[in-house]
Amino acid sequence: MTPPPYVPGHGLLKDRAVVITAAAGAGIGGATARRCLEEGARVLISDAHERRLASSAQELEKEFGADRVASLPCDVTDEEQVQALYALGVERYGRIDVAVNNAGLGGTAELVDMTDDQWGRVLDITLNGTMRCTRAALRIMRDQGAGVIVNNASVIGWRAQKGQSHYAAAKAGVMALTRCSALEAADFGVRINAVSPSLAMHPHLVKVTSEELLDELTRREAFGRYAEPWEVANVIVFLASDYSSYMTGEVVSVSSQHA
Repeated sequence: MTPPPYVPGHGLLKDRAVVITAAAGAGIGGATARRCLEEGARVLISDAHERRLASSAQELEKEFGADRVASLPCDVTDEEQVQALYALGVERYGRIDVAVNNAGLGGTAELVDMTDDQWGRVLDITLNGTMRCTRAALRIMRDQGAGVIVNNASVIGWRAQKGQSHYAAAKAGVMALTRCSALEAADFGVRINAVSPSLAMHPHLVKVTSEELLDELTRREAFGRYAEPWEVANVIVFLASDYSSYMTGEVVSVSSQHA
């Protein structure tokens, strides 16, 4: 089954300042940056891959204007870099209305053979990195009295899959972090939700996943295809917009997987 037509922007994020991690390239983060710009936002993109980030920023600046696009390399395992990212957002745009915590690291390893380093790196980027960025955004949004945070979780935080103990634990942690931090943030007018994609295809996923596993995962989808990254980005935009004004602490599945 072929993907549906691309949905045009409707001004859902007009003039809002958005910070997005892991936003370089053709994955969910890159698609989210483009969708936010199409919806009228001003966007600060970051990524640990500096060359790829520079290329993505240049492409978006050319299309949407340099006044609406900024970029800064950021390794979410480094607290100083996280602080610098959010400080730049405030310096550039005066405030931060939306934070999209997309950075994460996957991979496949059976637990019996997994090293502490393999476990720790996935947890540090995927879960601890989300915590660091959420904390940085919350400190700014608390003073503003408003803001929205959207985290990227995964259906694997709910469902079992061989070789994914570290990634599943990290994504389940992102879900729990979303729920608990949302209750705290509600006290100062900030909403926190998450998306939980099943299979969204992008070049990086192809590099770290076998063709056999991708075929198996695709067969599990009711539509018989993987999601396009922009289809996940659409739901992120919805959660970032006023259309989801009564939602907080929720994890929204973006999946067509069989029940």
